[in-house]
Amino acid sequence: MWRRMSYAVAYRTGRTPWDTGVTPPEVVELIEGADPLAPGHALDLGCGTGTNVRYLAEHGWHVTGVEADGRAFEAAQRLLRPVTGAHVAHGDVTRLDDLPLDGPFDLALDIGCFHSVAPPRRDAYARGVADRTVPGATLFVFAFARRPGLAPVGVTAREMRDRFAPWFDPVGRIAGSQPPGAAWYRLRRVT
Repeated sequence: MWRRMSYAVAYRTGRTPWDTGVTPPEVVELIEGADPLAPGHALDLGCGTGTNVRYLAEHGWHVTGVEADGRAFEAAQRLLRPVTGAHVAHGDVTRLDDLPLDGPFDLALDIGCFHSVAPPRRDAYARGVADRTVPGATLFVFAFARRPGLAPVGVTAREMRDRFAPWFDPVGRIAGSQPPGAAWYRLRRVT
């Protein structure tokens, strides 16, 4: 509960350093690079104000974003109103069954959401993503490294592998620069 409250305060005060309005270069490489993914259906988990939902839609994807924070959800709705093939659902990424999602999805994108999901809810997140993706789908997650503390935030490479097994196999990891230990994890849906 404290996590949602902290995001609500951040969006209310405009202190959202993660919501830059710029699609990360790693996502651009995935979509436009030397070996780009073919457009299909995409799910953006924890989409914030919709920046990456819009980017994907502008590159031929049919995209659904999921956002729990009310202010961010409303901002995403405004941003996406004129964009064809993009919409956002207001809800919890660990309760995807409760949401009107137009799947199945070929791509699931998560830029900084999974690492802040409480560990007891992470299995529900993984199961929900697996249930909504097709074999061969890509799961692309940016996550902080695990940090000690009362409320654990972050992940390890082992957790990414184990938490998403048996549905996904890890196929790549790109080291991030900020914060130290952060990384992009690429997984492929196998079953």
